[in-house]
Amino acid sequence: MTSLDVKPFKIAIPEAEISDLKDRLARTRWPDTIPGSDWDYGIDLAWTKEMVAYWRDGFDWRKQEAMLNGFPQFRATIDGQTVHFIHVRSPEPNALPLILTHGWPSTFADFAEMISPLTDPRRYGGDPAEAFDVVVPSIPGFGFSGPTQAPGWDSARIARVWDTLMRGLGYARYGAHGGDAGSFISRQMGVAKPDGLVGIHVLEIWDFPTGAPGELDDLTALEKERMTFIAGFNDLSCHQGVHQTRPLTLAYGLTDSPVGQLAWICDPLMGLGRFAPPEPRDRDAVLTNVSIYWFTKTAGSSARWYFEDARSGAGAPDKPNPIPTGVALFPYNFQSVRKIAERSNNIVHWSTFDRGGHFAALEVPDLLVGDVRQFFRRFR
Repeated sequence: MTSLDVKPFKIAIPEAEISDLKDRLARTRWPDTIPGSDWDYGIDLAWTKEMVAYWRDGFDWRKQEAMLNGFPQFRATIDGQTVHFIHVRSPEPNALPLILTHGWPSTFADFAEMISPLTDPRRYGGDPAEAFDVVVPSIPGFGFSGPTQAPGWDSARIARVWDTLMRGLGYARYGAHGGDAGSFISRQMGVAKPDGLVGIHVLEIWDFPTGAPGELDDLTALEKERMTFIAGFNDLSCHQGVHQTRPLTLAYGLTDSPVGQLAWICDPLMGLGRFAPPEPRDRDAVLTNVSIYWFTKTAGSSARWYFEDARSGAGAPDKPNPIPTGVALFPYNFQSVRKIAERSNNIVHWSTFDRGGHFAALEVPDLLVGDVRQFFRRFR
């Protein structure tokens, strides 16, 4: 096992920073928009004004801070980088360790409603034999892990750090789950196949057709619909291109303007102009995520993850992932196609659902918990 210098951590945002946020929100300079255009040109102005008013006058950061501090949190330094994480041990003696990785524009807080059902299924009428010890880190560059301090923090490097973290916590055998950036990182864990990683469960396999003749000839009608959905998803998602190329240029605006930060996060979070209608959003959950990015000043460093993956090629699907892999497909998310995903991944579990989207941990935590349990049964 790797020895880690693990220190307890509590979130404690200074009152002066909360006051500064409210002052900035009160002095927002608003853009114009075409009357009646709603979400056509980007995040709707009327909706944004309502959210900003609630963030300034109704949202209780201290309540959310206390909720998050109800989980045991820690920080460790791994490979020269601060890594923040939640670590909750199950009351069940034979729990399977599981690391959960968020994406962008999410944070570790997305998993708040999943932690207790995963660690203590007996309490929720579930099978105690399906319990997990749960570790929920903040990706380096995101939230309370703070900005990355050097170049090179791509998915492959983070995957190695996650293995170091799990071993440092005393786990010789564990599983991994992730969505969005977390699916890239979890898949890279599979590519590296460290000793003790039993399986990975993801929300997406980011693999695309190569254009080879006949490649798509035997797709089902449903799979062809998914390919059309993928094209629409990519057409509306402007964030990736900016993050991959000019993350610092973007960061000036997002770090200085809380409304800019909110709009940039909420555009994909609210369904990319309603192309992918999400489950109803809890305003407090949305603003907790936005506030974490704002208070930690990690708009730019979180965007750098895209830049580093693009530069290193860590996000490319060319390297095989031999680790048993499960995929949970939610209808308003990137629609992976199994035939394509199986080219470079050892797919042993494939679930589809009739509700939920890209942020399944926030939207449908009950469905995601159930699928995680189902996938990892084979490794008990």
